[in-house]
Amino acid sequence: MRFASSGLFSYNFRPPTGGDSFMKPDVEIYDTTLRDGSQGEGINFSVQDKLRIAEKLDAFGVHYIEGGWPGSNPKDIEFFAQARRKKFKNAKLAAFGSTRRKGIAAEKDDQVRLLIEAQTPVVTIFGKTWLLHVKEVLKTTPEENLAMISDTVRYLKAHKKIVVYDGEHSFDGYKDDPDYALATWQAAEEAGADVICLCDTNGGTLSSEVARITQTARGRLAARLGIHTHDDIGLGVANALAGLESGASHVQGTVNGYGERTGNCNITSVIPCVALKMKRGCVPPSSIPKLRELSQFVDEIANIRHNPRQPWVGSTAFAHKGGMHVNAVQKLARSFEHIEPERVGNVRRVLVSDLAGRSNILMKARELGFDLNSETPEVKGILSRIKELEHAGFEFEAAEGSLALLIRKAMSGGNAPFQLDGYHVSMRRDGVSSVCEATVKVRVDGVPAHTVAEGDGPVNALDAALRSALSRFFPVLKKVKLTDYKVRILESSEGTAAQTRVLIESSDGRSSWGTVGVSGNIIEASLQALVDAIEYRLTQK
Repeated sequence: MRFASSGLFSYNFRPPTGGDSFMKPDVEIYDTTLRDGSQGEGINFSVQDKLRIAEKLDAFGVHYIEGGWPGSNPKDIEFFAQARRKKFKNAKLAAFGSTRRKGIAAEKDDQVRLLIEAQTPVVTIFGKTWLLHVKEVLKTTPEENLAMISDTVRYLKAHKKIVVYDGEHSFDGYKDDPDYALATWQAAEEAGADVICLCDTNGGTLSSEVARITQTARGRLAARLGIHTHDDIGLGVANALAGLESGASHVQGTVNGYGERTGNCNITSVIPCVALKMKRGCVPPSSIPKLRELSQFVDEIANIRHNPRQPWVGSTAFAHKGGMHVNAVQKLARSFEHIEPERVGNVRRVLVSDLAGRSNILMKARELGFDLNSETPEVKGILSRIKELEHAGFEFEAAEGSLALLIRKAMSGGNAPFQLDGYHVSMRRDGVSSVCEATVKVRVDGVPAHTVAEGDGPVNALDAALRSALSRFFPVLKKVKLTDYKVRILESSEGTAAQTRVLIESSDGRSSWGTVGVSGNIIEASLQALVDAIEYRLTQK
């Protein structure tokens, strides 16, 4: 069955007003981290988590926060109950649900009733665009599906709600039957929907198709047009931008791209693209420099390790390694940077490795607090030593603490704050489990200390023994904790005789630093990194 857009519904096109404001519209940011994002593998927010993220998003300046599906689970019921008591300054809270069920009036559908009872100013509902879903999933007729859309929107508008209509599978549905897809969107608009959002639910549409179909929809609809994309083929952000360039002015996505399968459109990429590249207003300009903070905050709440390769906000987004690149950045930063990293709250980083040149060392040394220039005689020796150690398996990109110690010793030749005279690690059985015990001997200004400590493993025991021995000389070490521990076997073809590289991350609650150790003995490599971690903290002012 084919549907002509002028057949089922009378349609009067209302051209947007405002001249150039339509060509360059302000873009609404609709965040669905708490609903669509929570459906991603490994993401599990508590009620308190959702409330904290909602408050952060509101402060950041997004326009809509989708809280979840009322009634789908006790957690979402509790979230909406608590969210009702909060005052949001910038964002409107949205409850999410579906159109009414087939064969039942909207006012008698329990799911629709719960959307009203959530008491949010905005309700977002999804409906079917694709005849495949209408016939094979809903098991209903095309006419009934259109009635389900219009009835539900009309009922929500009668209750004074701002209604966002998500056209599920908009692009697949349009490619299957353009007339019917348009009829579903027009049904929502005629019933009063404030936003018609085109959804690439399967995430498999090319950007050229998104642009063409969005442009067609823009020419046939007067309501604000939205775009909701997924990242199944790696085009989530690109497709959202294609939609915005083709007439959409409302974009949906999640912080850090959380979502089902490979994730949703990442709004931490979309927002700076809209604001800094497309030159369109979205969130307050004062919020853009807080973008990296927002990204890291949500990762922390989700208990997800931050992706260093995230565009714009990742720790490697403005990291430079090749000697020629670093030399150019030193002279003119924009020669290898598309924006100043500070504009999104990020920082420039210079990496030091066997690819490093003199410029890398100079810039990195200054970053670490050393006063070096091209005439400093020690620079050549530092560079040679770094390349020698990297050839032996060391890696300084994530071990800036060890690098700082190397530069410091080359520059001043100063004594270390303590000396490690010896250590011993043993294991004993304690019932059904094993207990590791470490003994260390250290000296501070000639004063010896000898300590024994137990741990869950040899590295944990050594860490405890070292800090216990040194804390009475350096109380600041009581705040230092090992926060991450990574082991990599180098040249694994050598089997158990292979060199082992250990990377350790430490923190004192205010800052973090990495250190590295390499040895054919994993305990020795770990101890090198542990000693560097402690020595680095003690040499910092």
